Amino acid sequence: MDNMQSEPRMIDFGLIVRTIWRRRKLFYITLPITFVVVAAITLCIPRYYKCTVMLAPESMSSSMSSLGAMAASFGIDLSSGLGGNQDALYPELYPDLLESTDFRVRLFPIEVTKKDGSLTTNYYSYLHDHQRVPFWLWVLAKVKSWFEPAPIPYNGTDSINSFQLTKDQFDVVKAIGGCIDCSVDKKTDVITITVTDQDPLICATMADSVSTHLQEAIIRYRTKKSRIDLAYTEDLLETAKKEYDEARATYAAYADSHSNLSLAVYSLRMEELENEMQLKFNTYNTLSTQLHAARAKVQERTPAFTELQSASVPVKHSGPKRMIICAASLFLAFLGTAAWVLVKEKAILS
Repeated sequence: MDNMQSEPRMIDFGLIVRTIWRRRKLFYITLPITFVVVAAITLCIPRYYKCTVMLAPESMSSSMSSLGAMAASFGIDLSSGLGGNQDALYPELYPDLLESTDFRVRLFPIEVTKKDGSLTTNYYSYLHDHQRVPFWLWVLAKVKSWFEPAPIPYNGTDSINSFQLTKDQFDVVKAIGGCIDCSVDKKTDVITITVTDQDPLICATMADSVSTHLQEAIIRYRTKKSRIDLAYTEDLLETAKKEYDEARATYAAYADSHSNLSLAVYSLRMEELENEMQLKFNTYNTLSTQLHAARAKVQERTPAFTELQSASVPVKHSGPKRMIICAASLFLAFLGTAAWVLVKEKAILS
């Protein structure tokens, strides 16, 4: 019965080592070839740099909650007036804001300069015309250019319709998406912006610019309603001022032209003009007070940002990691060659 049962086949590591050693000449061929090919490919990949900016936005909820607690101690409820502090653009949506086409198009006119001073242009032209690429991508781009119309140059001042982009503009928008990354810590709401670029100075310049544009976009959103109210109040105040000036001029002219007349009808008319002038002045005075309140509201809604880490020109490149790529490729080439040898020699199991 025991003789009928087959014994489990065991891996003979000694046989594996001897087989590999016997066929070692094959490794002398595959490993150098792998090293030369991988080294040639990695040397064609341009170096890139990374710059990181960290922002801590003002926490409106915490300040409002402390204000509400203080007011509650005096028996005042501010929750209804604050409206629960509803804010549709919460920090988790900031990365989506950076991914929007409108935001990326606003980065096109930014002026950038290479560290060696050899180039100064706008960010659009830099990404479109001055990027170093591997030779195979360069050849592919040359072939594609034979069948496509010549691109329209961008001087950095022309307005771009983000609703209808050209193919070149869309390609640059996609390229910006690959260069900029944004993440938000859900616990602390700290915004981390990382920009990747082939030039260290341009990398730092764009990291600072993206940070500034993001802050401006957030401020525009959070103050939009207050700025609309402010503009509306300014229009009303301008109209009230004009009507008050007209009423005052009418009253003064009538008073001067009827100063020596004592008829009751003239007195009643002058009193009407004076009352009308006073009403216009009261409206103007009220709107003037509301204007100051509207300006204060805009300032109140404007968030503040603290730079935990500002943009700085990177000293060392971040990639590509050529040594690591070569080492990993050699290791994989060794495993592949060893597997082929062992299968060919049938030396895995004994």
